[in-house]
Amino acid sequence: MKKLVSLVLCVLMLAAMVCTTAFADDKVVIGMSIPQLANPYFVSVMNGVQARAEELGYEVIVVDAQYDVAKQVSDFENFGNQGVDCVIACPIDSNALVEPTKQLKEAGIIVISFAQIIDDANAIFTLDEYSYGVVIGTNAVKWINEKLGGKAEVLIISQDNVEAVVARGNGIQDTIEKECPEAVIVARQAGDNPTKGMEITENIMQQYPDVRVITGNNDSGPLGAYEAILGMGLSEEAMAEFYIGGGDATPEAIAKMQEENSIYRATVDLAPFQTGIDCVNCLADFLANGIPEEAPVSFFKCVPVWLEDIESGAFVSAE
Repeated sequence: MKKLVSLVLCVLMLAAMVCTTAFADDKVVIGMSIPQLANPYFVSVMNGVQARAEELGYEVIVVDAQYDVAKQVSDFENFGNQGVDCVIACPIDSNALVEPTKQLKEAGIIVISFAQIIDDANAIFTLDEYSYGVVIGTNAVKWINEKLGGKAEVLIISQDNVEAVVARGNGIQDTIEKECPEAVIVARQAGDNPTKGMEITENIMQQYPDVRVITGNNDSGPLGAYEAILGMGLSEEAMAEFYIGGGDATPEAIAKMQEENSIYRATVDLAPFQTGIDCVNCLADFLANGIPEEAPVSFFKCVPVWLEDIESGAFVSAE
């Protein structure tokens, strides 16, 4: 009898182990490829992905491509070898991901792209780059015309090192040149993280000490510009005139806007945290209802956020 009981217990324990293993094997795993984790926008999207995935019991594996196209291609290949269920990615070079994406899809792995487009992705969350630049540029134009009498020396911190984002910088530049014909753009340089933004600002201010407007393709470079200007000991008059603005409404930028006497005047809300949530919700829908033949495309809304919106409580960050 004791042997029978022991046998039954062993069978039950083995069954429990098998069930536990099966549950682990059935867990949905997301691979996430980030172009650069030094960029606060991508961190916000990542946080949204992780927050929603945790609610649904999914696992997330995040890799930083460090703006290296070859590394991102390799990361896609590694995700395929790992057998993840889905890859959520912003491409550095869309063309370079054509074949890796094809291979992932052939292996039954769902591919979702955000911000820049992966053409053959199963779902796309994106924006019109030029139009986004126009909104960012319009913020700078408002400051130049209302506060500086239409005249200003301007620095644009772009992302011209990323081909897909050059159009955004063009939108900024074209808008300023059109709406503020007496303004002078003294430089347009690529700075896709705060460190680069700081370096560019320090160098340009040495050459053009009368620059009073710095606008970026996003919030990343301008965050560095903000710190650089604070460290220069400019006069109260100069600081009162100074405009730093960007885009993406990242938590880091909102925090700078909340500082006393902030010169970080404006950003543009793309709801990056919500984008991360939306990507995971899209995956959940595909898993429950199947993958549609035609990839759904969702466009971000570009909503200007001014310092006054922060101070009045009209804007509240989702993260």
